Amino acid sequence: MNFKQYPKITLFLVTICAFSIFSACKKSDSAVEPGKASSPTEAYKMLYTAVKSKDTDKIKSMMSKATVGFAEGVAAQQKKDIKEVYANGFTATTFAETMPEIRDERVKDEFGNVEVYNSRDNRWEDLAFVKEDGGWKLAVGDLFAGTFKSPGRSKAMLEAENSNTSGLVPLDPNINGNFSSGSQPSNSNVKTIEVKPESNKAAEAPKK
Repeated sequence: MNFKQYPKITLFLVTICAFSIFSACKKSDSAVEPGKASSPTEAYKMLYTAVKSKDTDKIKSMMSKATVGFAEGVAAQQKKDIKEVYANGFTATTFAETMPEIRDERVKDEFGNVEVYNSRDNRWEDLAFVKEDGGWKLAVGDLFAGTFKSPGRSKAMLEAENSNTSGLVPLDPNINGNFSSGSQPSNSNVKTIEVKPESNKAAEAPKK
């Protein structure tokens, strides 16, 4: 045997092993069964991918039971093909050409929310998910049924509240009394105006 070939053989074997490991990892990443997402964030990513591939069955697999019932009701009411109802996954965020920004995942018990940026409307959508049959699924139907329990307010909502609070202009303590100087009276919220009664000219006229 030509011992000079050993380095080449070793390099070949290392390359084969590396390729096998990479393929196994890639397969495990894509092997998540539809409807078995481990988090609301993963559930949204699977939903987005299903919408882009126009795979109605996969889109449906990412919907809770209440949402499936809701979709069927919409299809019957509007006399539409069920594929049309599922087309965008009940969220305008899927109109984005690439995976939109995702943030602020909140989970409490079997209920969860995640914010996804809606570039078309330039706002954050707070999407609701419910853990059902071993995976997280979109909970649009649960929201309409009133059975969804929010895990907490969204980041966008808190930001809006903070913005409104910080935008308030502090009031001048003398604004009601309009005091230019000196100490402020104890009852500063009441502004009083002295009104003098008109004089009785007839009574003031000299008697003849």
